[in-house]
Amino acid sequence: MGKPVSLDLPAPRRRLIRLPRMPLTSVVALVCLTLIAAMAVFAPWIANHDPVALSPALRLKPASAEFWLGTDAYGRDLFSRIVYGARISLVVGLGVTVLSVLIGLPLGLLAGYFRRLDALLMRVMDGLMAIPGILLAIAIVSLSSAGIWTVMIAIMVPEIPQVVRLVRSRVLSTREEPYVEAAVLMGTPTFKILTRHLMPNTLAPLIVQGTYICASAILTESILSFLGAGIGTETPTWGNIIAEGRVYFQLKPSLVLWAGLALSLCILSINLLGDAVSDALDPRMKKRGAP
Repeated sequence: MGKPVSLDLPAPRRRLIRLPRMPLTSVVALVCLTLIAAMAVFAPWIANHDPVALSPALRLKPASAEFWLGTDAYGRDLFSRIVYGARISLVVGLGVTVLSVLIGLPLGLLAGYFRRLDALLMRVMDGLMAIPGILLAIAIVSLSSAGIWTVMIAIMVPEIPQVVRLVRSRVLSTREEPYVEAAVLMGTPTFKILTRHLMPNTLAPLIVQGTYICASAILTESILSFLGAGIGTETPTWGNIIAEGRVYFQLKPSLVLWAGLALSLCILSINLLGDAVSDALDPRMKKRGAP
């Protein structure tokens, strides 16, 4: 008799989960943005003083164990104001991004799919893009009280045309695909075609565009606050801190430098992450980086 046949099957090879490689600059940007977000979320526990409490007797104090970055011209703790300023910047940036996408996405889908609506919607978008964004934001804020919602709407309006044009361009190139034409011939409802066949193709570029809108919104809010057309001066924002500190820049440069550094670091981190997301979602970049 021959040897018995073994029924043991070879153990399958374990597939190693490969995490996407990120450039060092993207990792540093992610860490910085995470720290800024954590600073904004846990501001009541991180800040060691009330950011709006006035103490004229403590005005323009240097950095010390009690006041880590010193005090401003009104005796307010500079570190606490910068920490709370991160909240306003991130709320405005994320809020403007979400609102711009929620409004611009359906308008772009309609403009790209319906030819009759395309001409009307795009002329309106061209008219909005013809006005400088900062001037349009100042005009909108001047019509009402300068609250955070007013500032967000004022910054959002100039950003909508960019989202609409991006979505429209993707829809124009996708609606000629065979699977979309087949869905039309089969009598698929228009809403289903827009949401199931066309909208998924716009999500990847929208994610990338959203990062740039967020960074632009944070910068615009700071510019509005610096010019006195943004959120009230009693609210700690990075733009307000810089605007108040410029008067005493020669006497105490740190009043401007620390808030400016936080603003620049936040915007730079978001832009670097946007570039990393763009490279990750681009098939050509994936092929180029493949071994």
